[in-house]
Amino acid sequence: MQKNIKNVSETEQVLEIILSAEEFGAEYTKELEEAKRSIQIKGFRKGHAPASLIKKLAGPSVETTVAEKMASKYFGEIADAENIKPASRAQIIDFSFAADQLTIQLSYEIHPEIELKDFSQYSFAKAHYTITDEDVEREIKLVLKSHGNLISVDDAASATDTVIGDVSRLNDAGEPEEEQKTENHHFSLEYLPEENPFRKALIGKKAGEVVDVENEPNEADAKPSRFRVTISEIKRLELPELTDELVKEITRQQFESVADFTSDVRIQLEQHFTMKSDEELLESISAKLIEENPVSAPKSMIESFSNMLIENAKRQIGGSFPKELDEKEFRTAMRPNAEKHAQWLLISQKIAEVSNLEVSDEDIKAYAEKEAGKNESLTVENLLKTYQSTEFKDYITDTILKEKIYDIIKSKVTITEEERPLPVQKG
Repeated sequence: MQKNIKNVSETEQVLEIILSAEEFGAEYTKELEEAKRSIQIKGFRKGHAPASLIKKLAGPSVETTVAEKMASKYFGEIADAENIKPASRAQIIDFSFAADQLTIQLSYEIHPEIELKDFSQYSFAKAHYTITDEDVEREIKLVLKSHGNLISVDDAASATDTVIGDVSRLNDAGEPEEEQKTENHHFSLEYLPEENPFRKALIGKKAGEVVDVENEPNEADAKPSRFRVTISEIKRLELPELTDELVKEITRQQFESVADFTSDVRIQLEQHFTMKSDEELLESISAKLIEENPVSAPKSMIESFSNMLIENAKRQIGGSFPKELDEKEFRTAMRPNAEKHAQWLLISQKIAEVSNLEVSDEDIKAYAEKEAGKNESLTVENLLKTYQSTEFKDYITDTILKEKIYDIIKSKVTITEEERPLPVQKG
């Protein structure tokens, strides 16, 4: 056997395998005999047609099958011997048979060579979110909103009210267009951006008032659109009083008092923002290492992450995209994100390699013990059984390895804590 390896790019190679008749002949004869037994040719009993005629009829098919089998047989051997790290399945791009020689050309992607820069001098700020009483009250208010009632008020609309009214588009003369009228439109002011012209125009107005609104065009040469809102009603969300009885109801008897519920809300906030802080730190670390180690990711790896991101997006909106969304355009928009995922995977794998990181049975047991400690209904024995199963072992191993990689990085870089208030979100 002879082999020639050609680098097409940092992530692509072409392998040429040249086999002698001694190396592929037996397989060729076997496939030809199989074709002879299965092909029915008029004028000959099945299995008794001349070999020359079989070659003429089935030769191309036999050659293709033999080339595929030989490629599968020898590619693995060559990859191991040459320390090739394939990132995709090898594909036959060409093959040719001669009397005593078979030449096969294979194309495949590889993991690029990475020379990691020293990252021990990098510094990162980790957010320490401070939970205040006001944050807890705000969170409780969000819970109470789902149990509140919208009531009509005679007051002027505040920034958290809902304004109901008929909306008409105005023509160039400033007159309402009846065919462009929407009745009983609900403006939830709290959820409109602060710069929204309807929000700015409706705050402070009362039922019975008529308000003209001008909406600036998106394009420079377009005319502004104008609307008239005839306000019919102002509605305000009335929150229920937080009592022990209400706590029992909304928590399904999990908590019996306002004090216990309030304490749990604080704990949940602390846990959520501790996790958020960790995620933000890891995002900063990965972004910095990608920036300092610009690596070319194989196309197949980027495509795999693109598929993952698209499927995740579909799950978040019910399983499929709306008809008006162009999936091809969405995939194009997501590609930079997918490429960063692929780059980070390559960099983290390199860190694991140079650090000789592995996942042992003891690591899996320790992980099971940690997870069991978070939930009294789980036992270490049951978790271990699950983690060691065929369905879960690869996933758990990958999860533990990622933790080890991050631990290595965090042990070498400088991390300082930065006090931050909780981000306030509308709603």
